[in-house]
Amino acid sequence: MTWFRLLFEYRGSALSRISRRLLAVFLVACAVTLEFHFTGSALDLSTIPFTLISLALGVFLGFRNNTSYDRYWEGRKLWGRLVNDARNFARLSLNVIAVDVTPAARIDAHQTRALQRDLVYRTIAYVHALRMHLRNDIDQLPSLAPLLPEEELGALQVERNVPFAMLNGISARVAEARRQGVLHNRDVHLFENMLSDLCDVQGGCERIKNTPIPWSYTVLMHSIVAAYCFTLPFGLIHTTKLLTPLVVALIAYAFLGLDAVGDELEEPFGADYNDLPLDTLSRMIEVNLRQSLGEEELPALLLPDAHRVLT
Repeated sequence: MTWFRLLFEYRGSALSRISRRLLAVFLVACAVTLEFHFTGSALDLSTIPFTLISLALGVFLGFRNNTSYDRYWEGRKLWGRLVNDARNFARLSLNVIAVDVTPAARIDAHQTRALQRDLVYRTIAYVHALRMHLRNDIDQLPSLAPLLPEEELGALQVERNVPFAMLNGISARVAEARRQGVLHNRDVHLFENMLSDLCDVQGGCERIKNTPIPWSYTVLMHSIVAAYCFTLPFGLIHTTKLLTPLVVALIAYAFLGLDAVGDELEEPFGADYNDLPLDTLSRMIEVNLRQSLGEEELPALLLPDAHRVLT
């Protein structure tokens, strides 16, 4: 997208979130301007308080937005680790578990391949379940029916932490592979290390989700920004006169926009326009892992819409 088109982009911009607030500030500025124009009188506030407040407000908004972006970027790094861990776990399942029948094996080659496929499918299901868990969409769990046994899917419905329960299920299948003689004892730690890393990724995501920026700080920012924007016309009317609504709207757009951006980035696992593309990442992992099994009927990858990556 070109620089010129970005100037007028509405979808996903801060303007789409603050349009009503900005309109309210603009109308207040218009009312103050009309009163001053027709009566020659209006509450006269010096610009000095607004100058001082704007400097402090800019610092606080910058700090809050940096904190919000740190949460967003950490969430993206965690999901980058999840992509790699899922691929590595599938690779181990397909190459470390022995397909060739050995004297110690208690299952044949066909059953071993079924075990490999089951482990890969469980990994795919875990990724989707983690996305649902982070978005509080766990009621969509039945959509994982093609990936998990029916009785196990039913048992997961009562779990408080479905992804963790699924990791336990994967670990149990790894232990079963060891007992059946298709996984050497010395290789079990490879799978358990990968499962521990998946658990660490999940814990990191849950920490971001369950530890928002302190509510009192957010309320304070909203209150100060609102008070500043709605009283600004009284500080500018004697200087900008008929241009007051335009000048106030431009300044309010900056402060309200920064405030809205911080709000949106604070919760990176949601489904807003600029949140992390968890649907895209989950689908990519599913396609990669199912393709590693040699499957040809694969779901389509979710492609970006213009400059936006689908959530």
